[in-house]
Amino acid sequence: MKILVLLGGPGAGKGTQAQMLAADLGIAHVATGDIFRAAARDGTPLGLEARTYMERGELVPDGLTTAMLLERLARPDAAAGVILDGFPRTRAQAEALDAALAERDAGVSAAISLDVPTERLVERLSGRYICAAAGHSYNVATRQPRVAGICDEDGSGLIQREDDKPATVRARLAAQMESLDEVAGYYRERGILVAIDGYRSIDEVAVDVSAKARARLGADA
Repeated sequence: MKILVLLGGPGAGKGTQAQMLAADLGIAHVATGDIFRAAARDGTPLGLEARTYMERGELVPDGLTTAMLLERLARPDAAAGVILDGFPRTRAQAEALDAALAERDAGVSAAISLDVPTERLVERLSGRYICAAAGHSYNVATRQPRVAGICDEDGSGLIQREDDKPATVRARLAAQMESLDEVAGYYRERGILVAIDGYRSIDEVAVDVSAKARARLGADA
């Protein structure tokens, strides 16, 4: 099984690139957040256990997250390979994932890191606005409304959430990027980290990501 890990801070375009790479390589895009929501919705034993933590606003323990991920990897659509988006988030999770995969004679082929300067991430994330009526999303850098301050969809006014204000974004990134750097360091030590300049157009980054991924996967890609 081909297993790729896609790393990147919030706003680096990781989700977009994961979807594009999955389509390009013909493998599954596996996002941890989607796993949690689907398992909780479907009422699986692991999902119900995870939901108890989520409902209390707590982080799902690493062991349970890994177990849910392995359960997802056992599905038919993941047989050809997967791109992991959103996991691992810490070095401990990366180590636990490797140990679990080794028991199945599998392993991570490459970890692709989308590198974007922190201040550029702050600009991207703090430029986000949503409409007051239904939460339609806009961004001053990538998707502006036709009329400033007004939602294209329903005409309601655009507002900025407290979480999207620059000071809040900068504080959140400081904590998240520290953990991300540890994960990147772990894969660098293993010799499988591939760094990509993520501060370019979506298409430019996609071409680079695809080329680097194929090079790491070899003739099977």
